[in-house]
Amino acid sequence: MSQTTEKRSRFSHFGGWIAELVLVFVGVYAAFWLNNYQQRQQDAERHDRILASIERTLRDGIESNKTNRAEQQRDAAEFRRALDAGEMPPLHPFVFTTDYSPGDFATMLQAGGIQLLDLETLTALRNDESVIRWGLSRMARYQKLSDELIVPNLDQDISFFYDPATRKLRKRFNIYPEALDARLKFANDLERTHTELLKRIRAERQRNH
Repeated sequence: MSQTTEKRSRFSHFGGWIAELVLVFVGVYAAFWLNNYQQRQQDAERHDRILASIERTLRDGIESNKTNRAEQQRDAAEFRRALDAGEMPPLHPFVFTTDYSPGDFATMLQAGGIQLLDLETLTALRNDESVIRWGLSRMARYQKLSDELIVPNLDQDISFFYDPATRKLRKRFNIYPEALDARLKFANDLERTHTELLKRIRAERQRNH
């Protein structure tokens, strides 16, 4: 074999090795790109599912809250009117029920929501949850006081709750109109934070479509 032929053979072998290396590199890169693309698609789908789930919950919550708030506003206004008029309106058990579970938000965030949601949306979500937690804590306190002070004495004469001379609530029962006002304030705060969060959710979904 001549020197020229030997050099050609070496270059041919080297060229084949380079070609194989390039093919391997392209294959690995393509697989990596495809994997990343599929992961981005999965993240985008999961991101939208999380947002859609929150949006549905917020819409239902806002509609339900509007109905409850209207009733609570009537109750609080009527009691205040009668109280200010010296009518000594009857007291009723203060009851507040909810299906809210703090674990719902935690589960959603632990499932990847905290990495997928925009910072502004996360901030609005946490503000909303803070209002819920604070409001439920107050409602639980008023319900406990109602169970201790009002419920056991519902068979008492109205003078047990009011001073007949002034026709005003006795001091320890002032928690009742306070509870009605606090419940209404909670409903107003919920609608405000729910609406703000819903606005953020819709904006984020729009940007990602």
